[in-house]
Amino acid sequence: MKDLIASIKYDASKVISQAVGPSKEFCMGYMNPGTQNGEGYISAMKLSVGTVDIKGLDVVTESILAYDRCGKSDAYFGQVNMLNTASAFCGLNGAIWGLDLAVHEDILGKMSPMYMQPQASGQDIPVYNARPLLDATERLFGKEKQRRFPPMPGAHIVCAGQDVSARGPLWVWACIGVAIPKNRDAAACLFVEDANTYGDDSTTESEMIGYLEGTLRKVTDSIALCGQDQGVEYERIYTGYKYIFVEPEQVGCALVTVPSVYLAQNAIPQGMDAASLHNLPLAEWEKKLELEELTFME
Repeated sequence: MKDLIASIKYDASKVISQAVGPSKEFCMGYMNPGTQNGEGYISAMKLSVGTVDIKGLDVVTESILAYDRCGKSDAYFGQVNMLNTASAFCGLNGAIWGLDLAVHEDILGKMSPMYMQPQASGQDIPVYNARPLLDATERLFGKEKQRRFPPMPGAHIVCAGQDVSARGPLWVWACIGVAIPKNRDAAACLFVEDANTYGDDSTTESEMIGYLEGTLRKVTDSIALCGQDQGVEYERIYTGYKYIFVEPEQVGCALVTVPSVYLAQNAIPQGMDAASLHNLPLAEWEKKLELEELTFME
């Protein structure tokens, strides 16, 4: 393996320069046709929950509606064809929005770890809140009522993720973790997604939160074990969850997805090339594009 990767160096600027799609207005799915030099891709993180009233729908159509509602909630990811993969990595030809480019201000600042995750091969891994990376995706795609550079309607987009739909009364939830390796010349960033149901109408919100705090530990434990299996030492982890209570006569959905996209051409500020987005602060990217603040509350 050392001989295979000895001459390879991770170059985020080069990756980003090769991850601009054919559309001016819309992000497109990785490996979609029409992209020149489209060897790179941008990974983004989305985590959403939602409910719909059953109102005479059947099991299939109510689940479709709940899933669609999750797609349009938070970071707008509606009307797309999600091509789901069985696993999720962002490797030598990928970059993470909000982390490698258009870097979220909270990541540029000094975030305090929520806890430390042991790993067999090295120092404990600091585990941070994933909210900045989720917020960064919202600020790229926009919201349903305030769209910025969302995927083109009907686009086919390679995604990793999990989802769950269920009738109430119960809770639905989803969580995500992303681990950043110490040596990105030799290893990929790892995403872990989880989603399921919990409890019933007697389960309190504090019980739900306690359960999910324990689930986060399982997610980061699995990351450390994957690193042990692959001989990868991780530098940091970002993780988080969302949940919602599903009332009787409702269907709830929880969705976590990591799409791989090409950037819209208009997402590159005038006078800059795509590579210049590497390490550019997210707020500065918004300022250069003169984007309106996202104010719509769902």
